[in-house]
Amino acid sequence: MTPAPAVSSAQPALLGPVDQALHHATFAVPIFAPDIPVADALDAMHGRRFDSAAAVAVLDPARRLVGIATVEAMFAAPAGARLGDVMDPTPPTVAPDTDQEHAAWQAVQRAEPYLAVVDSDDRFLGLIPPHRLLGVLLHEHDEDLARLGGFLHTVESTRSTSVESVRKRLWHRVPWLIIGLLGAMTSAVLMTAFDARLNADLAIAYFVPGIVYLADAVGTQTETLAIRGLSVGVGIRRIAAREALTGLCVGVLLGAVMWPLVTVLTGNHMLSLAVSLTIIGAGTVSTLVAMWLPWLLHRLGKDPAFGAGPLATVLQDLLSILLYFGAVSALLS
Repeated sequence: MTPAPAVSSAQPALLGPVDQALHHATFAVPIFAPDIPVADALDAMHGRRFDSAAAVAVLDPARRLVGIATVEAMFAAPAGARLGDVMDPTPPTVAPDTDQEHAAWQAVQRAEPYLAVVDSDDRFLGLIPPHRLLGVLLHEHDEDLARLGGFLHTVESTRSTSVESVRKRLWHRVPWLIIGLLGAMTSAVLMTAFDARLNADLAIAYFVPGIVYLADAVGTQTETLAIRGLSVGVGIRRIAAREALTGLCVGVLLGAVMWPLVTVLTGNHMLSLAVSLTIIGAGTVSTLVAMWLPWLLHRLGKDPAFGAGPLATVLQDLLSILLYFGAVSALLS
């Protein structure tokens, strides 16, 4: 079997979705049968141009992959050796729809300069050459850094955002802060709705700042952990249940601490219960908001680096205040 041409009409150089292994494979590589002498294969490769000649695909007559021979192994072969003698009979292979990152890491773990793509019948579809494996790893690395640094689409977006002009900085930030301001005004309106209750017992107002702060703090911790997880490929769905349970447990622990403190300060057991229940609810709700809001903004094509913080804060504040005054109204009526 002679080497495949540099471009094959039957097998285009790039196929499949961009994030799958087949997209990065090429058929323009040296291809021989296993019984071809190594010296003849090397001679046949002279004067031919390939996308990559780092490895030779060894195929049977049905074009099924039976092994891979690296150029290093071929040059080190003794006289008279055939490709079947120097090839790796169990080379690393992946299916056409294998995720590109998984495919690249499989080649790295095997310490091989290639990765073969085969179909369900082991028919050869192409090799992913070294430069494309490195390209995939670099792309995934940049994507992880982008997520870690602000959950942006690309590192280029992160860099441009970091060095953009003051006008663009204002354009990206002020709208979200205006939404936060509107949320703060809404909180003030909610407070006025409970004027009668506050006038009857001023101690109720003492704990509003603490409740709001704890809700924001719990949400900030969850948001940080969620972005860290996304940066290493851990999706929101994988952490949602455990993080929500963690938020509930944090709320229970903080509520248990607040109960005796509020009782000592006010002497009002019902107010203590209202504060504790609010903290439990706020911890859980803030955790959910902090997980899903960055994901939602990203899906909508917005930059969570600017929007997630202000929106999460205003939502957590509003919900915490609603929970608190709902609990106060129910328990101190």
